[in-house]
Amino acid sequence: MRRHPAVAGQFYKGTAEGLRQQVESFVVPAAEKVRALGILSPHAGLMYSGTVAGAVYSRLDLPDTFILIGPNHTGLGAPISIMARGSWETPLGTVAIDEALAGILLSRSSRIREDSLAHLHEHSLEVQLPFIQYFKKDFSMVPIQMMDTRLETCLELGRAVAEAIRDRMGSERQGTKDERSGNVLIVASSDMSHYEAASIAKEKDQKAIKQILNRDPAGLYRTIREYGITMCGYGPAVAMLTACNELGATRADLVKYTNSGEVSGDFDRVVGYAGIIVS
Repeated sequence: MRRHPAVAGQFYKGTAEGLRQQVESFVVPAAEKVRALGILSPHAGLMYSGTVAGAVYSRLDLPDTFILIGPNHTGLGAPISIMARGSWETPLGTVAIDEALAGILLSRSSRIREDSLAHLHEHSLEVQLPFIQYFKKDFSMVPIQMMDTRLETCLELGRAVAEAIRDRMGSERQGTKDERSGNVLIVASSDMSHYEAASIAKEKDQKAIKQILNRDPAGLYRTIREYGITMCGYGPAVAMLTACNELGATRADLVKYTNSGEVSGDFDRVVGYAGIIVS
């Protein structure tokens, strides 16, 4: 099936020209490019979180394939939903789903279900695409939505993603971790604290960011629960970190942190946004 945009004209500009200009306003032209295994990128309306997403994507030497993992805000579909066939549209064009890679992922974990319902009205992955499309004309993707965020589920999904990437790149046959696995980028889509005073949000978010920079998926999960941090995509972040560790990640770097108050002027109830690169 072809998935049509759910939030065009709401979370981002609804025309190709308008969207391209909007994304371009967030791009950092002189940013030094790196090859990454995974990233954390926000998914709010671009007017709020675009500076963070733009800073992250500006830093990337983008591959040809992306595995996008986001939280399920709608409550629709399977607990772990993968759209394994078809394509997604945005005003900037059509992106094909990598059906072969999706099939490998489905074979790696019984928790992952082929399901399109979870994706139809969900925004968390859709808002990543305009940034990728701005920099990359031809690429494919595998979209995954998470409603089940139990630790064991997050870890299993992360391991399944790593296994699928290794299988795709042929490194499993060699029994070694291959730097070619970087030819697939794992995108964890998440905003940080929701509707806290800016100072409190920053304090809480720094605790979560510290665990991500330490590349500690279980530590991130425990920290979210212990401090009541309303990071909506912690499940995708835990899965992404798990996969990156399996693929040989050695560092994680915070690119940018901000909050919605910088745009709205309301610092009493902000949403935090962090952009992180794992390589």
